[in-house]
Amino acid sequence: MTELSAERMARAALTMVGEPGDLRLTRLVHEVGGEEVWSGLRKQHLGDEIAGNLAARIAAADPEAMLRGVGRQGIRFVIPGDEEWPDCLDDLDFCAPLHERGGVPVGLWVRGNKRLSEVVDSSVSIVGSRSATTYGAEVTRQLALELAQEGYASVSGAAYGIDQAAHRGSLVAGGQSVALLSCGVDRPYPTAHRELLDWIAENGAVVSEAPPGASPTKIRFLARNRLIAALGKGVVVVEAALRSGALNTANWGLGIGRPVMGVPGSITSAPSSGVHQLIRNKDAALVTSGAEILEVISEMGEHMLAFPREEPKPLDLLTLEQQQVFDAVPSRNSVSSAQISRTAGLAQGKTELALRELQMRGLVSGEDGLWLLSRSG
Repeated sequence: MTELSAERMARAALTMVGEPGDLRLTRLVHEVGGEEVWSGLRKQHLGDEIAGNLAARIAAADPEAMLRGVGRQGIRFVIPGDEEWPDCLDDLDFCAPLHERGGVPVGLWVRGNKRLSEVVDSSVSIVGSRSATTYGAEVTRQLALELAQEGYASVSGAAYGIDQAAHRGSLVAGGQSVALLSCGVDRPYPTAHRELLDWIAENGAVVSEAPPGASPTKIRFLARNRLIAALGKGVVVVEAALRSGALNTANWGLGIGRPVMGVPGSITSAPSSGVHQLIRNKDAALVTSGAEILEVISEMGEHMLAFPREEPKPLDLLTLEQQQVFDAVPSRNSVSSAQISRTAGLAQGKTELALRELQMRGLVSGEDGLWLLSRSG
């Protein structure tokens, strides 16, 4: 067995005995490597607390059998140093922990036809409420579709609501998507999304820090959120209440330096209150389209948007005096320039000069010294 395969076996074992994002394990693995940590756990050289808490799992762990078994199911285990490993995850080493979770994962279990590192190289994380409104779901699908048309994959958590809308928007456009699960990649969660997860695997990747067979738990959801934040070039939040998992993902994004963006909703919408707070606190940039998202996440000078402007109307081009005279010309019952002069509060000469200019522009008509607004004006 080569050194690399020994390291892979050790890291696979650590995912089987430890919890995703366990700071003690992720830090130890970062310092000395997976093989040494796994050896220390088995020999109880890492302290009674860690080894004692994990004793039952350590005794039951059989990483070699696990790796062989899942390989037949099309599941692979990716570790740092592999070509498929997303280097962007290394940013988690420099991020403060949240809820006692953090660090670079010791490895990732992946199911899918695409190489994970290539898919996330151009990707945006999109998260939000499970109880999405019709507005939120429609906006999310449109954003993901627009990003897919520009070659950007969506990264999300495969949950109900905003997550599934993001995945579907990308896939419908012929793009790619990545789903991060809090359970094993062999378990469709939620169950109703079995077909969606298969669709994602065909056109991207289904990924988890937890080993195959693992069940979803609250702490695993929270640990999973840091991966969603780290894998994308930026984090977009569509509908999130003041206390929500989506805001947890946004906080991870802020912690590792990812641009965070928010899609505004109605000011009376509780599902958008968390998004509005992010925007108000200047923690998130307000975005309303895929083009605006690309402008935020791109290098300076790329994907710059021109502000939309309406073509100026004839009245927009008038000087102040011309506007005064125009306002003094009646729409019916034509009057003399002298009367217009009095109404406009301008000298007779200035009034007549303005009237001739307005006539040339087709805004007023004059005959026998009497003036009237033209129909086009």
